Amino acid sequence: MLIGGSLAAVLILAGGTAWWLSGARTPGGSANADVQASGGKDDSGVGILLDLAKTAVSEKRLVAPAGSNAYEFYLSVLQLDPQNKAAQDQLHDSFEAASADVERAINDNDLDEAQRELSLLREFDSTNYILSLLGGKLDAQRQIQIRQDEARAAVIQAQHAASNSGSML
Repeated sequence: MLIGGSLAAVLILAGGTAWWLSGARTPGGSANADVQASGGKDDSGVGILLDLAKTAVSEKRLVAPAGSNAYEFYLSVLQLDPQNKAAQDQLHDSFEAASADVERAINDNDLDEAQRELSLLREFDSTNYILSLLGGKLDAQRQIQIRQDEARAAVIQAQHAASNSGSML
């Protein structure tokens, strides 16, 4: 979470500078629309984070890669402005697709990434039954992987024992 907060701070500073230099702070600029969408609170970089999140959604980066995805950006918005309706709505609207991304990571046996993504979704809605199901599936897949690793180790150990006994003759 510290890394995400640091990343958010860097992005806010960099984006704020670019925003100021671009002139988007004028009444017709996009920053003004973001201020209105965030309930009038842009002094903490909420508008910049909302823009980054919108871009991530359009690029199908809902929960990955780490540090540059819509969920992290929207959750950062909620840290700055817990009542931000735009962030809450987008997190809710993209929940199903983000859950599918987590399941895809589990199915691809990318279990550490799936765990990271699942934790991210739990930050938004820790009581959702879909996340409980995905957590169970992830645990089961980890157990399967452990058993496969143990079986491979047993084969290697048997081969090693056979080659040692063969060299003694």
